[in-house]
This record gives sequence, C-alpha cells and structure tokens, in this order.
Amino acid sequence: DKRIRVYEFSENQIKVAETFEKQNVFPKSAIDKLKTIIDSLSTIMPIHSCVENTKTPTPIASVSSSSEIYAQLEPIGNGVKANLCVKPFGSEGPSFMPGKGEEDVFTQIAGQNLHTKRNLSLESNNLRNCLSSCQLLSNEISENCTALFSKPEMALELLLDFKNIPNLIIEWPENTKPKKVMAVKLSDFSFKVKGTSDWFSLEGELKIDENHVIDLQKILKHYQKGNRFIQIDEDKYLAITDEFRAKIEDIQAFTVMDDKQSIFHSSVIQIMEDLLSDCSNISFDRSWFEKINHLKYASEKVFTIPKDFIAQLRNYQTDGFYWLSRMSYLGLGACLADDMGLGKTIEALSIITARSNLGPAFVLAPTSVCSNWFNECKRFAPTLNPILFSQSDRKETIKNLAQNDLIICSYGVLQREIDDLSGINWSTVVLDEAQAIKNMSTNRSQAAMLLKGQFKMLMTGTPIENHLGELWNLFRFLNPGLLGSINTFNEKFAIPIQSFNDKSAQERLKKLVRPFILRRTKNQVLKDLPPRTEITLNVDLSQEEANLYESFRREALDKINNSKDKSKESKPMIVLAEIMRLRRLCCNPSLVMPNMKLKSSKLSLLENIIEELLANGHKALIFSQFVDHLTIIRKFFDEKGYNYQYLDGSTTIKARNKAIKEFQNGNGDFFLISLKAGGQGINLTAADYVIHMDPWWNPAVEDQASDRAHRIGQTKPVTIYKLITSNTIEEKIVQLHGKKRDLADGLLEGTDITGRISTNELISLINHSVLENNN
Repeated sequence: DKRIRVYEFSENQIKVAETFEKQNVFPKSAIDKLKTIIDSLSTIMPIHSCVENTKTPTPIASVSSSSEIYAQLEPIGNGVKANLCVKPFGSEGPSFMPGKGEEDVFTQIAGQNLHTKRNLSLESNNLRNCLSSCQLLSNEISENCTALFSKPEMALELLLDFKNIPNLIIEWPENTKPKKVMAVKLSDFSFKVKGTSDWFSLEGELKIDENHVIDLQKILKHYQKGNRFIQIDEDKYLAITDEFRAKIEDIQAFTVMDDKQSIFHSSVIQIMEDLLSDCSNISFDRSWFEKINHLKYASEKVFTIPKDFIAQLRNYQTDGFYWLSRMSYLGLGACLADDMGLGKTIEALSIITARSNLGPAFVLAPTSVCSNWFNECKRFAPTLNPILFSQSDRKETIKNLAQNDLIICSYGVLQREIDDLSGINWSTVVLDEAQAIKNMSTNRSQAAMLLKGQFKMLMTGTPIENHLGELWNLFRFLNPGLLGSINTFNEKFAIPIQSFNDKSAQERLKKLVRPFILRRTKNQVLKDLPPRTEITLNVDLSQEEANLYESFRREALDKINNSKDKSKESKPMIVLAEIMRLRRLCCNPSLVMPNMKLKSSKLSLLENIIEELLANGHKALIFSQFVDHLTIIRKFFDEKGYNYQYLDGSTTIKARNKAIKEFQNGNGDFFLISLKAGGQGINLTAADYVIHMDPWWNPAVEDQASDRAHRIGQTKPVTIYKLITSNTIEEKIVQLHGKKRDLADGLLEGTDITGRISTNELISLINHSVLENNN
C-alpha cells in the first residue's frame, strides 16, 4: 500500500523558503546573525537546522546515519519491481537514492525531530558492492536505482541472489506475502537405498517444514522439464542451484527413473556411494552391504590361470585374465577393447578354459576368423573341444553339448540357428569383432541379443566406429539396462555429447562404462614391438583424369540439387551414391568408365612402390575396399609376373587358410586383400609394408587392417603407405579421420567426441573443384 502525506505552507513560510533559495551559502563571520534569524523564525514555524546553540522551541536530536542498502520489492504481475535505496534514520525513516542528495537531512519519527549527516561515500560503496554481488540486478538497474523483472524465473533468481548479498535489507509492501526461495543441497535430503544383487532403488525426500515434504522424483521430473525453480506453496519455491544441478545430473546419469523411484545397476554402486557420501541421513538395506563386501572381496580374490592352458601369456595378458575373472565372478559383462594385434583371442581362451567346468561355451565371430579360433584353441587349450558349428551336424551338436565344448559360430549361421542356440544357457558367451552388432536394427544384432550366458564378453578394438548409439547397443548385449532405453541414452549422453560437445555428459558416460571396458594400446604394453610409420603418398591426377573427375563432380552436384524431383530416392542415398562414384573414379577411371582407356595415376604410383619394395627385399599387404579395384591390380600383377596371394569375400575358408599359410611361409611377395574380408582376425607378420589403395570412412578400420602385420610376432619395423588422390574427395575423407578417432578415444581415453556425418557435410565433400587446384 502507498501512503501520501499532505503539507500546507503559509505565505511567511513560502517567503522564507524563497529567500533562502536565493541565498543559501553564508560566510563564517555571519554565524551569529544567522543564529538570531533562525531563533526569530522559529517563533512562527518549525525550523530544522544543523546550526548549534540556537534557541528553537522545537529541539532537534542528531543521530548517527545508517548506510545499509534497502531493496524495496513490489509484486508486478508474476514478476517483481526492485528499488534500491538507503534509510539514514533506519527502517521507519524516509528513503534516499544511495550516494545522492543532501548530506544533512531531517525527519520526524514518533513526534521526535531528528537530524543526521549521511555518509554519501559509504552509501555509494555499499551500492557498488551490492551490484557486484548480483550480476542480474547490475544488468537491469536504471539510473534512479530501480529495476523491473517481469518474468517469474528472473524474479525468483533475484530473490535467490539477494540471499548472498551481505547487509542487504529486503522490504515488501504491507499485506503482501513475501516470496521465499530456498536453495538446497543434496545433503539436506533423507535417502533410502535398497535392492537386490543386480539392481538398487534410490528414494529421497526433503522436509521443507512441518507442512511440506518433497520427494527426489518430483525434483528430477521438474529438472527434466528444464525448470530451475519448483513451487511448493503459494509463496515458497525450491531453487535448483548450480551445485545441486551437478548432483542431479550425476544421479540422472547413473540411474534409470520410473514413477516412484530411481534405480541403478549394482556395477555403479561405488559411484553412487561417492555421490551420496555427503548425506548424513541415509539408510541402506542388507543387500547394499552384501554387494559392497562382494566387490571388496572380488578386488582381493586371487585367480589362477588353468594349468592345462599352455599359452605363455605376456604380463598384460595375465592382467587381462585376472580382470576377466573378476568380472565373471561379479556377474558382470566385460568388453575387452585392447588395441588390434595384442592377442585378445588368447586372453578370451584363458577365461573360457577357466570356466569350462561350468558348461559349454559359445564364441560368435566373423566367418573369416572362425578357423583362427579353432586353430588357436587346439594349440593353447587342449582340454577344450572346439567345434566349428557351420561344419557340424548342428542339431546333434546342440543335443550332445557337454562341459569343455566350445562352439565356434559365424554371425551368418547365428541368424539361421538362433531358435536352437538361444535356448542354451552358455557358461561363457564371447562376441569377437563385436562391432558387427553395432546396428540395433539388423537381424544379426537382434539374434545376438537372444543369446543367454552366465558370463558375457565382447572383443573389439573399435567399440565405437561412427556414433554413440553403437556403444549403447553393445552394452544392451553386455549388461542390459545399464544405459537405459535408447531414447534415454540419447537424451542423457548422445545428443549432449555429439551435438553440443558437453564435457560433463562425456565424463559421466565415461565413468559409467569404464568399469566394463579394458583397453590397452600397443604403446602402453608392447615396448618391444618394432616401430610403425604411417606415410601418406599424394597421387597427382593427370590432366585427363582431372577433367574427367571434374565433369563427374559437377554432374553429381546437379543430381543432388535436382533430387527433389525424384520420388523414389531419398536425398541421402543419392549423395552417398554420387560420393561412391567419385571415390571409385579416384582409384581408377576404368572402375567408372570401363570402355575408357585412360591410364590410372594411382596404379602407376603403386608400380613404382612395388618395384622399390622388390629391389629391397620387402613384402607388403595391399588393401582396397573395392574388389573390382583389386581385380585390376591383380591383372596388372599377372602381367608383370609378381608373386602374390589373394583373398576377398568370395574366397572359401579352405582357400583363405591356404593363402595365409603360404604367405607366412614365404610364398608370395604381396598379399592382395579386400578390406572387409581380410581386415581383421588374421596374422600376416611376414609383411613389413602395408599399402592402402583407398581411404575408408573410419580410420579404425584401416588401423585394424594395418595391424595384420604390426602385431605380436612382428620383428621388423612396419611402414604403412596410404595412397590419397590430391584435391579430391579422398583428401576430404582423410580430414574426417581426426573426428572419427576422437569419437572412440574421447570415451576411452578422455578426448573430445564428435558425432556422425550429416547429409550437408557429405555434400560439402563434393563441393570442391580439382581443376582449381591443378591450375
């Protein structure tokens, strides 16, 4: 409410005021005369004067001045208006703008005339301190020290900030309920934790006062909606502070929320224990302490490598066996993500052997490496009975399963036999090259999810190839439910990390999955491995090739720009098709124009490399992702009489094994290999050079292929040549390699993460003229 005070002035008072307005400064010599004038005037009107020893009939008491800042708040709709002022005589006296106006001021309080001398400098300093403590107010304050906050969120933010300003006095109008904002800490909550051996529930509540109790779920739901303030009464609000926000985000990251409670996997029990360590009012049920003790016992338990496992494990492989044993003891799935070429198969066979008395084991692997599993098992685990499932009587094999049996199955056969295979609770299930199930929508992935195992294990050197959704699907197999639903995972992690480079979300995801992933790089564990050198060799197109490439590039852009007229093809598919054509053109013009007799600059460079390698007694692996590109190279090798081995996706298992054995035994100077068919699971250490004829989208796939030579058993330095056509789409693809490496390394080793490639980014790969650079 506003109050108005009315004053009536006489003619004498007005004349006196006008006189003093004309002359209001007097010399010291006039003090006695001024006292006489004041004394005479005091007989006809009240006089407020700081001149001492006057005989005024109305005495004036001088009091000390107050310089504190007052915030006078007035509700305006759902917002608030703030006025900053000082009250030199205290809360009952008049208000002034801080640091402005007269120093000597007068008032009447409870019939008492009062005088005080304001400290304008201190008032100004207090105002500055107030504004520096509240950036929101500082941004909105006007020259007359007022500010309007029309949005409710800003008004509540202001009230919260006011609590942190020392010596600020807040005033509300009479008959107005002041709004109260309370900032809380996680330690203010009361918590209950209870559960089973695998999952625990977390319930929490905050007692505001005798009439208000708010539960944690309500706060989590409000936070999900982006609300910073939670209304708990007509005039009471709960504020989610930055500190509390970080705690809430942690809770959300490591739990899955339902209507009544938040649940979390037992594997993150130590993370949750640290998160709740500041909370004094918390109760745990018996299963919590049992799990804590179980984890402690697992960390101290001694595991022994089976005596009948005859491989000589390196130190890091022994550590891998201990880690896998501990994970299986805890009943948790494990992802062995060691660098390519470090012997993951041996480590897996060691844990399979240790668990073989619990029942038959199952290994799922690409067709190309099933024979390698069989051979390694025969060599190092003689007590196991390896069975190549595709070559056996499958019905009889399943019917007669026993301890020590190891079923080795390809991904293709799995899809056909999943009905029978899914009915068995295997002692151990291993997925080799597990990135094969990265796409959740494929039949292969859906079949793998049906496999049952007492201990599940993934093997992959590339747990993430393109985007974080692949990681989610791997963990859906490994530890179902740990990362929540795909929608929840995208909301919590994938979108913030890939779209907004959210470092906090990245660190939380890393903390969540790190206990389940064991990753060692060659540089960390193989100090005795020969050095590896990567060299990019630029291929300069001839003028004829450059002209041809430019015409195809422009044609590609025309097709993409006019794709709206095509009803049956989506734009992304058209873009990818045109990119594929340009990539093949970079390899060899005849791959796109079979009848055009145009010499390939890339093939000419390969010839020079081959001649140099032969002259110096080197052997090389030659990779291409295009089988028909290999066919051209193969024809060229036949014409030149080069001694080589060959394999692609159509090579039979028998012929494949024969070619690998022949090359390792010295029969062949070169090995022509299609990237997908031979880029994983084989040992070709007889070669000390690797040549990549064309770049793949993801460098991890190329790394896997290169590691066919640079792996355990290699005694010579390995040199890797990458043939990249200058000023073409191949150079653009190589530029993307840095982002793709970051996608995996960011999660596993702490660097940034980048998302998948958009259609517009793909189009930008084509928006580049080779002729501009050539000219």
